[in-house]
Amino acid sequence: MSTQNQQLAKQEQSMTPTFDLFNPVTFDLAQRMANMYSRSDLVPKQYQASQGNEQKAVANIMIALETAQRIGASPLMVMQNMYIVYGQPAWSSKFLIATVNSCGRYNSLKYKFDKLGEVTLPGTQTKVDNWQCIAYTTEKGNDEIMESIPVSIDMAIKEGWYTKNGSKWQTMPKLMLQYRTATFWTRAYAPELSMGLKTDDEVYDIVDVPYEEIPVNVEEKVNQEIKNHANSETLNMGGSSKSAPSGENTQGEGDQTPPPANNGQSGRQPSFL
Repeated sequence: MSTQNQQLAKQEQSMTPTFDLFNPVTFDLAQRMANMYSRSDLVPKQYQASQGNEQKAVANIMIALETAQRIGASPLMVMQNMYIVYGQPAWSSKFLIATVNSCGRYNSLKYKFDKLGEVTLPGTQTKVDNWQCIAYTTEKGNDEIMESIPVSIDMAIKEGWYTKNGSKWQTMPKLMLQYRTATFWTRAYAPELSMGLKTDDEVYDIVDVPYEEIPVNVEEKVNQEIKNHANSETLNMGGSSKSAPSGENTQGEGDQTPPPANNGQSGRQPSFL
């Protein structure tokens, strides 16, 4: 990066208000700003103070202020472009692209499209154009091209992004390719701008299920099943006659011999009683 670009970046950072949340003076200033934002109609609902929700709204705004300070963005822009998807905070893709373009370190992101033929949707005979997109740019003062990994419609289908209900990949595939390649580019070259957060469309497409190992003693489980069902009997309610093994007394349909008396002794009852 050239000396002039470094000076511009330092000037932009000096214009951004800084808050040390461990400093009582700046913490009080940030809290007053949060109270001001919470009473505005221009911020999203999760940041607006309502009856019984004042403290939570202020807390959300304090986090947004700290995030805006870290990435050098406007607090209002951060609040308007940060979403909660499946309980995870996520950026909007257009905000992430704007952050890269305006950070002062890189030239604006550009996109290269190539048509790689057609691809068949799984389970159907429908064919769609297999577009591939690559996001690229250069660092200011350097001619080296920085490219994202290629993302194609074939990848979107194999990953399950394309076939989800209500997927935007089916209606606006080129725009989704731009968003996804820009996300991958930022994650590879400027992860500090996204602070490790995914984009909202990425979270919708890729839902991470936390892995939890549950130890199961198979032998103990089998023994418990045997114990639970060892004393159960199957009662034939159909009345059909079946041949019994030799040595056992059976009562067929034509046998009128009455069953033996119970003599007051409790016998084993069917399992469903």
